[in-house]
Amino acid sequence: MNVQVHSRNMPFLECFSSETRVKIIELLGEQPMNIKELAEALGISSAIVTKHIQKLEDAGIVGTESVSGTRGRRKVCRLLPESVTLQFKTRELSDRDRYEVSIPIGQYSACQVKPTCGLASEDAVIGMIDDPRYFSDPDHIRAKHIWFGSGYLEYRIPNYLVGSQKVRSLSISLEICSEAPGYNENWPSDLTFYLNGMAVGTWTCPGDFGSTPGVYTPQWWAHGTQHGLLKTIHLRPDGSYMDGVRMSDVKAGDLSIGVGEDIRFRIACHDSARHCGGVSLFGRQFGNYDQEIEVAVYYED
Repeated sequence: MNVQVHSRNMPFLECFSSETRVKIIELLGEQPMNIKELAEALGISSAIVTKHIQKLEDAGIVGTESVSGTRGRRKVCRLLPESVTLQFKTRELSDRDRYEVSIPIGQYSACQVKPTCGLASEDAVIGMIDDPRYFSDPDHIRAKHIWFGSGYLEYRIPNYLVGSQKVRSLSISLEICSEAPGYNENWPSDLTFYLNGMAVGTWTCPGDFGSTPGVYTPQWWAHGTQHGLLKTIHLRPDGSYMDGVRMSDVKAGDLSIGVGEDIRFRIACHDSARHCGGVSLFGRQFGNYDQEIEVAVYYED
């Protein structure tokens, strides 16, 4: 998750001006907790905790849901982003030299997958589970949750550059995790990301998450996996990063992006990987983040 240090993002930045809110983030980083549990851990009233949670929720840092308990309903809170990268430079984030596209996770242009695998829209499973043939079904473009044990999906990012414009950097944000039968939160998977056929880095996802419901996951879904982690891949002039952590030396200028040529983005889990733990992807109406694959391309003349 990238956040620009700018006055328009003050609701987010102000969340870190309070020691209590920072302690709440620290506690929720270990496990989801309800309001009463947070109040007891912090030694303050539930009313004060509720006010802090509201501010964190408004900023998209914390998600909440009302669940049934032994004494009525309770508000359970959990941390949403795994990490946040602060952007200080404004040039790269200027609206004048960038364009953005939102690519539905079901709108892949090529695929090769092995079970366990499947696709689901916001209201039903598409085709049959564990049958790779349905990844070619025309309905695959409606998918909001996709999972596979090994293989790849490839997407085409439109290229709107003209004349002498060149890609300076680009970022790709997506919700993703491993794929285990049912779910297993200790299920590492080595996921490799490619742009125009070049491997920009491999990230080991720690698991497949299903112990708590996804914020947007529909109630009819009862197949284990509930949400992923929000990850941002950023190709900068000095290399490739994930959530601010360097992955490789690959730069946007290394990709040979020509005018009028789409940019190919591939997500892969190889059979030969040390941890071949599969891939689960989430779009809108699924998971913890109401988004698809969000791409920002920054360019210069």
